Amino acid sequence: MELIVSVSGVRGIVGAGLSPGVALAFAQALGTYLQGGRIVLSRDSRPSGQMLRHAVLAGLTSCGCDVVDLGITPTPTVGLAIRKLGAAGGIQITASHNPAPWNGMKLFGADGAVLSATKGLEVKHIFDGNSFTAVAHENLGALSESVEALTWHRERVVELVDGARIAARRFRVLLDTNGGAGGPLGAALLDSLSAQAIVQGGNPNGEFAHPPEPLAENLQSILPLVPQHRADVGFVLDPDADRLAVIDEQGRYIGEELTLALATLCRLKQQRGPVVINMSSSRVTEDIAKRFDVPCHRTAVGEANVVEMMRSVNAVLGGEGNGGVIDPRVGWVRDPFIGMALILQLLADTGKKLSEVVAELPGYTIVKDKYTVPRDLLPRLNATLAARWADAAPNRVDGLRLDWPDRWVHVRPSNTEPIVRVIAEAPEATDAEALCKEVGKMLQGMK
Repeated sequence: MELIVSVSGVRGIVGAGLSPGVALAFAQALGTYLQGGRIVLSRDSRPSGQMLRHAVLAGLTSCGCDVVDLGITPTPTVGLAIRKLGAAGGIQITASHNPAPWNGMKLFGADGAVLSATKGLEVKHIFDGNSFTAVAHENLGALSESVEALTWHRERVVELVDGARIAARRFRVLLDTNGGAGGPLGAALLDSLSAQAIVQGGNPNGEFAHPPEPLAENLQSILPLVPQHRADVGFVLDPDADRLAVIDEQGRYIGEELTLALATLCRLKQQRGPVVINMSSSRVTEDIAKRFDVPCHRTAVGEANVVEMMRSVNAVLGGEGNGGVIDPRVGWVRDPFIGMALILQLLADTGKKLSEVVAELPGYTIVKDKYTVPRDLLPRLNATLAARWADAAPNRVDGLRLDWPDRWVHVRPSNTEPIVRVIAEAPEATDAEALCKEVGKMLQGMK
């Protein structure tokens, strides 16, 4: 399996592309780029993370970086800890939602955000060039540990919602963290909001009871648990806890797309201001922004792209349709914990059931397909698509997105997997499916 090296980090299958040598070199590249300084290190719960941790520690300290190790910690907590500690940057050892054999490294800057494309490219050039800083023995970096980061994160989220109002509802919440890094923080946050948490897979041991990406097809064993436990809502996290999927009280998968929409609805009730989403995110969030008469900006897919636009327009909220909510009051990272708190706030404010709140949102169906095909086919495919649907408005900021008044389709290569993604949305499921199928047929025909 080929190693995936991008401006946001590195990802691969352990033992078949991703090795201790790769982790060592990538850590050296970041340490060289940052020219020493304090670095925050964390990892998700995958057992392979412990092995990679040793390699990363060696790489960073060999460049003169002092390392603060957080242990097993959610990805958004890393960003918050970087700012709290005044660190020069950070590394999260994670493969996010990829299957268990995968792992990787995500790189952060001093602002607690994932490195921008420009900065990430500089680190990648150092990695590719295999030219690293090596300090003398008396200048080697030191290692320390911090156990306070989860508390910092929990306290900050609680500050941003009406805890008393949420507590008064005495919510019952099913929380599935699937053996990932988010279990301890998720349970502690819900306890702080006086919610009764029914936790599944809360031990961060990396033992995934179901496939780690929180999609409907992967949660068939989890969905019925929500009504069985008479829970008001179900929350599902991915392994590094930067994505949030939602289940209503009837056990219906509300999904990741509406996570951002629900958080946006709550946030804009608190404060009006610009919202930023990516090209593949549902139009529901855009419609909510229009309802509040605030602008909704779209960017290329990628957390760093969303964050860059959020800063430029002074957005009150942003994120991606994969369940990633970015609230600048907490940090510049997709954060399911503020997402959970905002959704509970919305339910407390409205006094409604989650299914009732969702029923009032604009009605669309989004369909997501993926194909393992060579990326070099995309330019020819995009030209064919633009000619086939000449009545649609094209956007080439990220692959090709075609927009009609009531539907859209987006075709782009994945940044983290060797696949091409095809995403479509329309008021009717059959129309969205038809768009995806037609694009897929064209792709298959070009092989």
